[in-house]
Amino acid sequence: MSTSAGRARGAQPEPLAVEAWCSDAALHVRLADGRELSVPLEWFPRLRDATPDQRRDWRLVGGGVGIHWEEIDEDISVESLLATT
Repeated sequence: MSTSAGRARGAQPEPLAVEAWCSDAALHVRLADGRELSVPLEWFPRLRDATPDQRRDWRLVGGGVGIHWEEIDEDISVESLLATT
């Protein structure tokens, strides 16, 4: 029997974010596989209390494994979002 090195049999690829945005009440994240997640801003007080401009100023980290907001010092991983939805 042969197996691929580096990936367990049946393992799914790591979910990666490609886009993020905030509405007045929620954080929305689009994943590379097409899924979209929405979670309440209440879960993230720094985002909830940030200005709209601060919420728009994000960048992907780790190739999409997480999202970072420099000005408000907030980091959210895709894995943590998936664990709570």
